[in-house]
Amino acid sequence: QVQLVESGGGLVQAGGSLRLSCAASGSIFRFVTMGWYRQFPGKQRELVAAISSGGNTNYADSVKGRFTISRDNAKNTVYLQMNSLKPEDTDVYYCNMKWTRDYWGQGIQVTVSS
Repeated sequence: QVQLVESGGGLVQAGGSLRLSCAASGSIFRFVTMGWYRQFPGKQRELVAAISSGGNTNYADSVKGRFTISRDNAKNTVYLQMNSLKPEDTDVYYCNMKWTRDYWGQGIQVTVSS
């Protein structure tokens, strides 16, 4: 059973930074693609960033140059470093693991005040 636990969200002023962490259970972490998605109430969940087992990354255009995704396979953890935050980055952020199916964390709130 895969469990994903997010941490690191909160309230920050525009221009500030936050780092999200997602700790995964199980032994398959190093072999799978991990990602961060976000969703505003009433809107579709959208990809923010993803990192493959080999370390290849891709980002939504809206966060390129500001957000960095990384992973630590020894700790079964994926990170999302978010810099130069904007009010429009306010969302619930979800950790994702792509394995036999999509696995999701419980979501964590990020609020950026103007």
